Amino acid sequence: MIRVGLFIICTIFFVRFSWRALANPGTHGFYRFFVFEGILLLVLLNHPYWFRDPFSAQHLLSWCLLLTSIFFVFHSFLTLKRRGGHGEREEMPENHSFENTVHVVEEGLFRYIRHPMYSSLLFLGWGAFFKHITPLNTGLILLVSALLIAVAKVEERENIRFFGPVYEEYMQRTRMFVPWVL
Repeated sequence: MIRVGLFIICTIFFVRFSWRALANPGTHGFYRFFVFEGILLLVLLNHPYWFRDPFSAQHLLSWCLLLTSIFFVFHSFLTLKRRGGHGEREEMPENHSFENTVHVVEEGLFRYIRHPMYSSLLFLGWGAFFKHITPLNTGLILLVSALLIAVAKVEERENIRFFGPVYEEYMQRTRMFVPWVL
């Protein structure tokens, strides 16, 4: 019952955060909402298993992914804040101000990957998945991963429209989520 309550409370928060984007299915924020919901489901479904046998190989992998997720989100947020600059994008009113960078950032994690915040969500989802592997969780993490790819692709189209060839060149030098891999 507590998990259902947490799901409802978090969903209300995600709806509030994504309200403008949910009205426009062509934006990255629209798909990102469903990523948030999928990860929330994984965390809540697997919560009872998080501390069972915490030193097994499966759980150690999970903890590594979860810690990587935390590092990625903080590092990328601070780097964007410090180097991205901010401006309004009239063509994208559903964006939050922190999303409206005016410079392509190419330092820190951004030197290797274009979407470290989405990488953080990917690692968070997979970290939660490895806490308790079931067919339902497998389907859910595959759906979340596919949605994250969709979010990134939509955002890349938005960035190409805003930054032009500079962003296309940046895409050629970097990976989407994981350095040297994906």
